[in-house]
Amino acid sequence: MMDGQELAKQTLDQIPQANANAKRIVGLVKEGGRITGYQLSDETFVSKPEAVSMAKQGQIAGVGIAHRGDTEYLKSIPDGTENNNLGNLPSVSPEQKM
Repeated sequence: MMDGQELAKQTLDQIPQANANAKRIVGLVKEGGRITGYQLSDETFVSKPEAVSMAKQGQIAGVGIAHRGDTEYLKSIPDGTENNNLGNLPSVSPEQKM
């Protein structure tokens, strides 16, 4: 029998191997309630497509790639911890400095 983490991992199309110097996503950029980009651990902001591309190259840790229709997006890799799930991250705007 599969546990919840294994089941959730099956919803991912791929789980890229993160590089040693990979960044983490620390905030979500939203417009109208939809995620349009991410703030990374080095305080840079990237668009959703940029983030997917970076994750595929191992430049973002802790995420896998899934798709809905023709659109690829990032999902947290289930690790049993809720507080690092993308949905639990704070919303930020590129204008606001942390």
